Amino acid sequence: MSSRRTQKVAEAIREVVSMAILADLKDPRVRDVTVTYVEASGDLRNAKVYVSIMGDEKRQSLSLHGLQNAAGFLQAKCSQRIDMRYTPRLTFVLDQGVKHS
Repeated sequence: MSSRRTQKVAEAIREVVSMAILADLKDPRVRDVTVTYVEASGDLRNAKVYVSIMGDEKRQSLSLHGLQNAAGFLQAKCSQRIDMRYTPRLTFVLDQGVKHS
C-alpha cells in the first residue's frame, strides 16, 4: 500500500468514528471525547484511534474503557460507510499531545 492511500483511509476512519461517537454512541461513559488522529497499519487491517478526553484521570480511563467496549459497534459503522476489503480493527489510545502542549 502506498502511504497516500493509508493516509486517506486513516482520515476517512477518523471522520466516521468521530461522527459515530458524536451522533450514534449512547454509552454514558463516553463523553467529551475528541478524535485527534488515526494511524492505520500498512495492510489496513489495524487502526489506532488517538482520542483526547476532557476531565481527570478517572474520567479519562472510564471513557477509554467505554470506547474499547464500543469498538465493535464503531467498526461496524466504518464497514457500512467505507468501502474496503477488510474492516480495520480499532484500538483506542489516549492522546497526551494536547495535554502536554
